[in-house]
This record gives sequence, structure tokens and C-alpha cells, in this order.
Amino acid sequence: MKKIDTAFIIHGAYGSSQENWFPWLKSKLEEKGLKVYAPDFPTPEGHNLYNWLEIFDDYVSALNNSSIIIGHSMAPAFILSVLEKLNFRIKAAFFVAPFIGPLNLELDDINKTFTEKEFDWNKIKQNCERFYIYSSENDPFVPLRKGEELSDILNAKFNVITNAGHFNQKAGYTTFPKLLEDILIEADEV
Repeated sequence: MKKIDTAFIIHGAYGSSQENWFPWLKSKLEEKGLKVYAPDFPTPEGHNLYNWLEIFDDYVSALNNSSIIIGHSMAPAFILSVLEKLNFRIKAAFFVAPFIGPLNLELDDINKTFTEKEFDWNKIKQNCERFYIYSSENDPFVPLRKGEELSDILNAKFNVITNAGHFNQKAGYTTFPKLLEDILIEADEV
């Protein structure tokens, strides 16, 4: 398999491609010669799995077996649905503050179509070579156990980042060096 040539950065609910560490990571990966896509999805209006998949259909042709996908918060659940639909294997998926199922928060309503569904885990694992998960013990929205559960299902490399909150700007995350380091290590593997 070739080194990584394409990356996708997917934001979560109420988010955009211009927040948190996303612009920084996009810039760093482009400096390394990757083609980076950071699409904006409708949220909160039009925020449902069907609409997001329809928008992502325009990008699927850019995905290949040398691609990676990075998602924050609710976005990993969306990425799982994307992986279910592929007919080839991507290089890796990096999930930051991921969860499936309800969080028992007000956000559950907007995230329901993404997170409260049956996933085809065999197809998902077949279509992604490696998974990386980053969770924090003090995330105000996503309990650490949610990342652990997903890590167990996916046999992912599980990273607990101390005092990272929800890995957003409010928690001081306008850069994310550990994520970049792991992506670059993945890029160097053959």
C-alpha cells in the first residue's frame, strides 16, 4: 500500500471546518504534500446522516487506499457510516472524542441518526486498515468509556490524553501535535 496521499477532516455537531485544531492540521498536512479536504456539513439545521452522506458523496471519488479520515466528536460515527458504504480499504481513521449511542445530553437529539443505529462492524473493519482513538478523562460531553468501548470494537490504538476536555478551542485545542505525530508515523509505514 502507498503512503498517505489524501486526508479528510470532518467536524462534529454545531461545528465547522474553521474551528479548533482543524485549520492547523490541514495546513500541516498540506505542507507534507497531502491533498486535504475539510468539508462543511449542515448543522444544526439539516443535521442528519442522510444529508451528510449526500454531501460526502461529492468527495467519495477522492477517497482511495492511501487516504485517511480524521473526525471529531460526532464525526467518527458519521465516518463509520461512510466506511460501511465503501468497496475498498482506506489506510486509517483517527477518531477524536468519539462515541456511538446516546450520551444522555441535549445533544442526543441532533446526533441520533448518526450514533443510534446498527453498524456493520465487519464491513467497517474490512474497509479501514487501522483505527486510532483519542479520548480525555475530563471531556465534559463524551465519557472516557465511550472511547474505550469503540476502541475495543475496532481493535484501535487507544490514546488517553490527560486534561484535553473535548479537544476543542475552549479546552485550548487549536493545535494537536500528538494527532499530527501519529498521522506522520502512519504515513511513513508501508
